[in-house]
Amino acid sequence: MTRVQGKVSDEKPPQKASENPWLEGLKTIGLSAVLAFGIRTFVAEARYIPSGSMLPTLQINDRLIVDKLGYHFKNPQRGDVVVFSPTDTLEKQNFHDAFIKRVIGLPGDKVEVKGGRVFINDKPLQENYIADNPQYQYGPVTVPQDSYLVLGDNRNNSYDSHYWGFVPRNHIIGRAIVRFWPMNRLGEITPEPNYK
Repeated sequence: MTRVQGKVSDEKPPQKASENPWLEGLKTIGLSAVLAFGIRTFVAEARYIPSGSMLPTLQINDRLIVDKLGYHFKNPQRGDVVVFSPTDTLEKQNFHDAFIKRVIGLPGDKVEVKGGRVFINDKPLQENYIADNPQYQYGPVTVPQDSYLVLGDNRNNSYDSHYWGFVPRNHIIGRAIVRFWPMNRLGEITPEPNYK
């Protein structure tokens, strides 16, 4: 019984018509797809490592989570491992897939590679994450505003800024923050790993 304006009534409240289970399933799948697309586009996405250019930090076939939101609030820092879309120079060379490298030079920095060391503003950079000391000379160059100089940790086997130039800020997709595969190497990717 329901009360109607202070009186008791024997009428039953109207019942909601049940939806078709197929329609409910399609709505659920559609909402899940929209949420997944939104998260992948704006928040985070998974990536895998196809080459050895970041050895020993990242192994071939490592799976990573890339934070795409953080750089909306702060700029990349030296030591960050970043994923970026190909620069104009790389696109002209027919590269279309994203790259992953370490930020070495910030906007305005003078960068030089000589004698097996990287120098930032004439001071040697302490690097405990590289595979081997670089066996090449580069620079000195000054990193333009709104751009970054990136190098692979496998310095002598990495196609990076010392070949093709700087990465514009608007090409940076995000920062690699966590390795989730393989399980025995699960963990955070920090600017200064604790090895070597």
